[in-house]
Amino acid sequence: MDLISDSHIPKYAQIADIFRQRIARGVWAQGSRLPANEMLAAEFGVSRVTIRQAVELLARDGVIEARQGSGTFVTGMFKRDSWLKVETSLADLAEVYRDTSPEIINISESRTDAPLLPEDGHPAERYVFMRRVHSHNKQPYCVISIYLDEKLFRRSPDRFRTETVIPLLKELKSPAIVTARQTLTIGMADLDAAKQLRIPLNSPVAEVRRVFASADRRVIYLGEVTYRGDFVRLDMDLRP
Repeated sequence: MDLISDSHIPKYAQIADIFRQRIARGVWAQGSRLPANEMLAAEFGVSRVTIRQAVELLARDGVIEARQGSGTFVTGMFKRDSWLKVETSLADLAEVYRDTSPEIINISESRTDAPLLPEDGHPAERYVFMRRVHSHNKQPYCVISIYLDEKLFRRSPDRFRTETVIPLLKELKSPAIVTARQTLTIGMADLDAAKQLRIPLNSPVAEVRRVFASADRRVIYLGEVTYRGDFVRLDMDLRP
């Protein structure tokens, strides 16, 4: 199995992450013995020292244990932490942000144009750009780029800087959000997302693009969100 040689993530940490995925998915069940270090070293093309480093990393989490003369065993299981439901209605989405009350770290703020598509609608005169990280229990779960109509931002800049934007937009009486579209794609974490979300480069992520427009088709909000793949689930009612 090939590792990312030019990644800032050490090889042993990349291997440990792969081990985590195998344990979480049940490929290595609780109580089972891992392949010998020699076999794992050959699989990943690394030294046995690197494999031992990966094993030690997971042993600290209490999910595997190296037993002298017997091998390495899975002694626990990683809890699936897919607690964040990607909602499919604007009202439910606003409630999710109210209920989770994410911890917000603002990375940058500027004034700019928004990268809109022709089908999104008409651009506002100017947008305020905010890039931020949302965390839950001190664990970052998404990094988001927000383009907000500057006129709306000026109504309550302090709140928009410190609170989640979507519930605030729902509170506004004017302009009302008439159309709200959301697209979700599966991708891999680039260097910036990996750094902000504290995950290995090229880890699975969910990429969501949200566009809200007013009655005159003016785009008042564009959000580009990258979620950690292990935190997200999408539930859909498939009507017969």
